[in-house]
Amino acid sequence: MQKRKLIIIGSGPAGYTAAIYASRANLQPLLYEGFFSGPAGGQLMTTTEVENYPGFPEGVEGPELMSRCRKQAERFGTEIVTEDVKSVDLSSRPFKVIGSKTQAEAEALIIATGATAKRLDIEGTRDGEFWQKGVTACAVCDGAAPIFRNQDLFVIGGGDSACEEAIFLTKYGKKVYIVHRRDELRASKIMAERATKHPKIEVIWDHVIVKVEGDTIVRNITLQDVKTKKEHKRAAGGVFFAIGFNPNTDFLNGQLALEENRYLKVTPGSTTTSVEGVFAAGDVADHMYRQAVSAAGSGCMAALDAERWLSAKGLID
Repeated sequence: MQKRKLIIIGSGPAGYTAAIYASRANLQPLLYEGFFSGPAGGQLMTTTEVENYPGFPEGVEGPELMSRCRKQAERFGTEIVTEDVKSVDLSSRPFKVIGSKTQAEAEALIIATGATAKRLDIEGTRDGEFWQKGVTACAVCDGAAPIFRNQDLFVIGGGDSACEEAIFLTKYGKKVYIVHRRDELRASKIMAERATKHPKIEVIWDHVIVKVEGDTIVRNITLQDVKTKKEHKRAAGGVFFAIGFNPNTDFLNGQLALEENRYLKVTPGSTTTSVEGVFAAGDVADHMYRQAVSAAGSGCMAALDAERWLSAKGLID
């Protein structure tokens, strides 16, 4: 079993940035970047062009940005393990980390496991029905698939994510519909304008999808007016959930304090969690901003917090 001063669980902007700072501080961190639980590199691995990350005036592809961050962490000595963490034991020190293939111990931990897209329980969208057969929660991951090309596509949601995914899907779909249960979008003004003014996007106000049908793939959906309860069927080639995220905290088994919305609870102005020596960074502890740059910033904070804590405890020189 490996023994380290610091283990980082999760990748993406938060995990990789924490690794960069920790490895430059000679902490020789071990980083579990994930595998089956989500793409190593986090949500940006399923994003096309990132336009708002500082230092890239022309934009940068999400996977390229994460590849650069990963290489930078490795350059300074981070050891990266491409596997999931199944559980941790925070009841005694050193902390124990149980991966899908390996186990390790550490004096300090940084949790940077991010969040996962939510899905609604709609008939026809569940596992074993049309999930991944025309129903998905990631337009960028799946939108270019042949089954979606030149089809009527439906995005469920009303926030920035829904608008972004709808705009992306216009590259492939014949027409893109945003299905929103209210009469106005929750998205930021700029994103709402981009979506509503796009010639290939139409918002279906005050409606929800109540059923998805097809044969081997999605063929049609049933919409319901939330006010009149009247239902009508529409031809559809794909359904895309864009309704938010769940923080990836289940593997912690209740050992760290959570906010009411299940995001990790940290001391304001720091990355300190309810267990001394455990720190949190990125979207797993951020339900407000959820941006790549804020995740990277909190990764930096977590590494500095961990280094100072280890030093104060006399665990590093």
